[in-house]
Amino acid sequence: MEQIKLEYFGEKFNQLQSLDPDAFLTQVRKEGFDTFNNKGLPTHKNEEWKYSGAPVSNLFKKEYQLTEDKKQSQVTKNDIDEMRLPGFENANELVFVNGKFVEELSTIRSSNEQLVVMPLEEAENSNFSEIVKEHLGKSNLFINDGIHALNTSFIYGGVFIYVVKKQIIENPVYLYHISDARDNHILAQPRSLMYVDQRSKVQIVESYKTIGSMDSFTNEVMEIVVNTDAILEYYKIQNDKISASQVATTHIRQIGKCFVHTLVLSLNGGTIRNNTNIIMEAQGNEAHMYGLYLLKGKTHVDNHTLVDNKMPNCFSNELYKGVIDDSATGVFSGKIFVRPDAQKTNAYQSNNNILLSDNANVNSKPQLEIYADDVKCSHGCTVGRLDEEALFYLRARGISKEHAQAMLLQAFASNILDEIKIEPLREFAEELISARLSEVNMEE
Repeated sequence: MEQIKLEYFGEKFNQLQSLDPDAFLTQVRKEGFDTFNNKGLPTHKNEEWKYSGAPVSNLFKKEYQLTEDKKQSQVTKNDIDEMRLPGFENANELVFVNGKFVEELSTIRSSNEQLVVMPLEEAENSNFSEIVKEHLGKSNLFINDGIHALNTSFIYGGVFIYVVKKQIIENPVYLYHISDARDNHILAQPRSLMYVDQRSKVQIVESYKTIGSMDSFTNEVMEIVVNTDAILEYYKIQNDKISASQVATTHIRQIGKCFVHTLVLSLNGGTIRNNTNIIMEAQGNEAHMYGLYLLKGKTHVDNHTLVDNKMPNCFSNELYKGVIDDSATGVFSGKIFVRPDAQKTNAYQSNNNILLSDNANVNSKPQLEIYADDVKCSHGCTVGRLDEEALFYLRARGISKEHAQAMLLQAFASNILDEIKIEPLREFAEELISARLSEVNMEE
């Protein structure tokens, strides 16, 4: 199938820019499109994309419909009901269709005095204008490739989320990303900016669903700013079709001493790339990062993480685990930066993997880059099979091989699932993992 023409992007970009030539977002988009034209799509010659399976340009060998094309979405409340996460009755639900925030399908349960949600274009011209202008696009400084720039080039229909100072948001924020691929291959590019103000707390959950038999490609960027004494919990669940691919960037900046907790759960999809960045810009920041990927078929999941320590006395702990079966591929590339001023840094990183078939693959690349001399940092990775002694012990007690395997894998995954602090979401994730592990069928 003929590759999508770059001229197509140019035409759609010019149409978008003509909407409001003098707007701040217009300039942001221009800078993004200039970068996209200069960088192009990443190849394996780019170190950060070295292990990303087939070249990312292969994802563009479809006649994707950019979501700037004016076509009324057919997504209904019933479609949303099918992907609602447990606990939705008490959640703020933000719905994106083909990358665009849809207010009429969303439900905000928290009061406006606690949580402000509005289209990004509206926030640009509101009381939050200075926040938008100061913080939108800062991820460009850390991810400077054509895919990220393509999202920036087409910022439109995004969302701005503001957590009001000193507010504890009791209702978690669920973001549902729906790709309506019933009639066309869909290229969705959601963009979000969240500001968590001082002494506030919020829980964020993102999930994804493709409707229809055509292919979807979601190219997402979410930028989150966390201020002094605030608490952020961020969760991502990826359990879509094999025809659904995704490049997702979550860029978190800790601009004051605060606490961040992230967890990424990847089960199903085509080619998935997660960029999870935490930038520690104040003394005493703390961050915990967790990931679990259980892969089968030909799914390819590529987790890239970055913890950038810029100031002293920061602490980070990172643990990613993977179980890879069939011909699936897992990639973990984690980097810890310790800048010259970041003395007294404590940073830990670990990646553990279990291969369940001879055709399963994993590439693990933990990295430390340290420019300070008074730090405690460690990293490591493991790749192997299930513990044969533990398997023999269980089978010797009358437990079937399949059940014994599932028990060992459940134990392997459990300490990651325990880090999901939203109880109905944790129970849901445990059910997903149990269902996946019951499908494991290893060779005798």
